[in-house]
Amino acid sequence: MARVFVTGSADGLGLMAARSLLENGHEVVLHARNPTRAEDTRKRVAAAKAVVVGDLASLAQTRGVAEQANRLGPFDAVIHNAGVGYQEPRVQTEDGLPRVFAVNVLSFYVLTALVHRPKRLVYLSSGMHSGADATLEDVEWATRRWRGAAAYAESKLCDVLLAFAVARRWPSVLSNAVDPGWVPTRMGGPSAPDDLEEGYRTQVWLAVGDDPAALVSGKYFHHLRPKEPDPVVYDVGRQEKLLELCRRFAGVALDAGS
Repeated sequence: MARVFVTGSADGLGLMAARSLLENGHEVVLHARNPTRAEDTRKRVAAAKAVVVGDLASLAQTRGVAEQANRLGPFDAVIHNAGVGYQEPRVQTEDGLPRVFAVNVLSFYVLTALVHRPKRLVYLSSGMHSGADATLEDVEWATRRWRGAAAYAESKLCDVLLAFAVARRWPSVLSNAVDPGWVPTRMGGPSAPDDLEEGYRTQVWLAVGDDPAALVSGKYFHHLRPKEPDPVVYDVGRQEKLLELCRRFAGVALDAGS
């Protein structure tokens, strides 16, 4: 039995992954954005060990999520599933950042840095990351006209950069990124063409699977198979630039130890 923490698990792919893990005998801690959603989630998934609460758009609440998770851990795996989509308007958080970046990237970084180190980390990305602006020059969108799809794509590129940076820095941890496909969740919309079942299977497999194909690190997967990401994610300098940006925004450093 593995102990797994899944962020953004009140609905969508996170909830489906959590249910799959529970059905296979694993212990799962869920996460919801606010107390109302947490209570609904407890009722829907009574077998879960607990539901931690916090809005990942807020740095203060993200730190609170990490503290709650650490009281319930340690975990064998953490699935960083939380996210907002490509139709997001430019919403500025209380910390002065676009919500897309705050939730899709910075929360993953902060939780990675603060939650006691698991054996495996899984970061949800998207096929939209390929070809996104990789300069990391204006992640705040302070000088550019807002484009939701571009901001989302850049955030998903950052998630692969983060997964690969962690794999490089922490060789004792299996750290991978996943493209779940365009699936008909609330974020993906009802017309999304990919299979919903396939959307969560890879995350679960990477979190608890024991076959050799799952016991790897620094890889990008789609539907249980490794896939080549945008080549820029292998750039160590770019990985380090993202880590430094996140450290500056969050005031939290990622441990460089093995």
